[in-house]
Amino acid sequence: MSEEQAQALMQQMQALESYLTDLVQREETVMRLLQEASNAVESMKGMTGNVDCETLVPVGLGVYVKAKINPEQKMIVNIGAGASVEQDKNSAINYMESRIKELELVLQQLASQRYEVSAKLEQGQHEMNKLIQSSRSPTQ
Repeated sequence: MSEEQAQALMQQMQALESYLTDLVQREETVMRLLQEASNAVESMKGMTGNVDCETLVPVGLGVYVKAKINPEQKMIVNIGAGASVEQDKNSAINYMESRIKELELVLQQLASQRYEVSAKLEQGQHEMNKLIQSSRSPTQ
């Protein structure tokens, strides 16, 4: 293997490492979104009966205001691209559960991509080790 090929292999491995780091960050983001969505569903399901729930609403910089929530009132659901719609509790729960399924699918795809990139990195490291070994062994 020539020096140019070795340099190309190194650049390819650096690009793969960068891509792997990006994939890991995306996975972490999706996992946080999944947790947040799951918490939202649990909170909505926890609002039952005809009794108002009292909660604290953050207004910023560690300041909260007490608020009462009617469990039967409509909820505002962000549907993306800066748009929100008003939905009843069951519709909001169904929407969030469908988003959770979508996020789980994205997480599986990211894990698959991470596995593929890791395998390519290992292969590149193996090739680089062979190159190093061949350069150390005396030429005949």
